[in-house]
Amino acid sequence: MKVFITGGTGFVGSHLSNRLTEQGHHVFAIGRSPYQKRIHHQNFTYISADTTKPGKWQEYAQNSDIAFNLAGKSIFTRWTPKAKQQIYDSRIDTTRNLVEALSANTTLISTSAVGYYGNRGDDILTEDAPPGNDFLAKLGIEWEKEAMAAEKKGVRVAVTRFGIILGKNGGAMEKMIPAFKSFLGGGLGDGKQWFSWIHVDDIVHASMFIMEHPETDGVFNFTAPEPIRNIDFAKSLGKVLNRPAIMPAPAFLIRLFAGEFGETLLSSCRVMPEKLIKAGYEFKYPVLIEALQDIVTQS
Repeated sequence: MKVFITGGTGFVGSHLSNRLTEQGHHVFAIGRSPYQKRIHHQNFTYISADTTKPGKWQEYAQNSDIAFNLAGKSIFTRWTPKAKQQIYDSRIDTTRNLVEALSANTTLISTSAVGYYGNRGDDILTEDAPPGNDFLAKLGIEWEKEAMAAEKKGVRVAVTRFGIILGKNGGAMEKMIPAFKSFLGGGLGDGKQWFSWIHVDDIVHASMFIMEHPETDGVFNFTAPEPIRNIDFAKSLGKVLNRPAIMPAPAFLIRLFAGEFGETLLSSCRVMPEKLIKAGYEFKYPVLIEALQDIVTQS
């Protein structure tokens, strides 16, 4: 099949692109850099484009069987007004332009995030839980609305709400592992907030599970079935790295240095992948300690 991927050479996109090409699919990946050096395969085609604007890149989307929408500027920065606008535009405008290009009877698998739910304390959040009302929640609402608009064209749509992605050489672990190895690891704030995570391999396999099961559509939480409190996550990572989790980051310092984004780091989101489990997906890494051991072994 012809598979089109926005953000196709990012952390998740490169893992997905490699898996798809290995299985014989032809991948057309969009990125903003003039060149890419991550993926070299006869079934891989790279297109450099700004997906927040219409352009020739849309022709590749129009001719695809499957489209994965992974594009979006990283939220891991201080949220100045300019940064927030870039975070918004990279998601909303890209999704709108992609949907405009898609042909009927294709499949769109479009990323969202568990930030949709906002700060929810100990509430157990399945896919039908209502959204929050902060910046990320409002962004998620609009992002998903743009993706679901493709249904009007006869496109099968699945929206995937990503948790914190764990994997080697990217995602949350890229900064966490060096900090813990330097004896600077610990929880955030009081550490009681829930941490909804997922191994990057499960992101890839669950994405392909939806791609290969035409009966699946709608919203899916892409999180492991065992969320964990932040302090317990820190202790587990410290154990795997043989380092103590003794350097917690006080909440006031997180707010001071990270601003509005700091509130997101301290928020609690206890998400469960109810629809994925009911659909029959079996997680490769359902338990945190096993996921961390795999990542650290690779590092």
